[in-house]
Amino acid sequence: MRSPWRWLAAFGLLAGACASVATAATSNGTLAKEPPTSLAPETAEVADEVVVTTTPTSTTAPPASTTTAPPPTTVAPEEFWSTISPISSDLQQRMTASWREGCPVALENLRYLNVAHWDFDGRVASGELVVHADHAENVSAVMLQLFDLGYPIQQMRLVDEYGADDDASMEANNTSAFNCREVAWRPGVWSNHAFGTAIDVNPLINPYVKGATVFPPAGRAYADRSQRVTGGLYPGDPAVEAFASIGWGWGGNWDGAKDWQHFSASGR
Repeated sequence: MRSPWRWLAAFGLLAGACASVATAATSNGTLAKEPPTSLAPETAEVADEVVVTTTPTSTTAPPASTTTAPPPTTVAPEEFWSTISPISSDLQQRMTASWREGCPVALENLRYLNVAHWDFDGRVASGELVVHADHAENVSAVMLQLFDLGYPIQQMRLVDEYGADDDASMEANNTSAFNCREVAWRPGVWSNHAFGTAIDVNPLINPYVKGATVFPPAGRAYADRSQRVTGGLYPGDPAVEAFASIGWGWGGNWDGAKDWQHFSASGR
């Protein structure tokens, strides 16, 4: 029979060897791995990505709306513009019918206005006038008032577009100012238009009327001022008052003949 002490001694030697192996493995790091001391930074980074870039979305479409959105009740306001310029050489070439040597005003005393106005289709259009330099700012101010009022002007072109023929310009319902011409039926007497101090507005529908005489002839349909039409000028109208605000007179206030289209610095 073998002694039990010999077995105990052998067991002790084996246990010691195992402990040594475990200690060595732990010390050189080849068999053991320490757990991370903190997961907070990694967790925070993932959380940021979820919130900012990868937030899950529902795969179920929302129910279709059965309510139609109302149309806008207002539109963006249109803007008025006005520029005042001396008569350039290019513009002078356009004005060969309305200005010539011997006219009562020199070109350097005239100004070219490019202004916004409402047309008969309710759109903003670009208009042009030539007026005396002394009245350019005031005329521009009136054009602003007419624009704010929504007063329509069919067209506003230099009278040269019609060969400086006043009758043709009126027939086309063209609003114009400067034209180096004489007063109708008064040879040798310069019109206020020849000085750039008068404007005829929508002349076809605001004709000159004296008894049975109407100019332009096609304006006879508008001679009865009890019938209001778009672009017409009538006593007390804000458009008439706009010219009065700069001291200009209106042919609609004349005794006898009525020149419904005509505004001038002199009142005649």
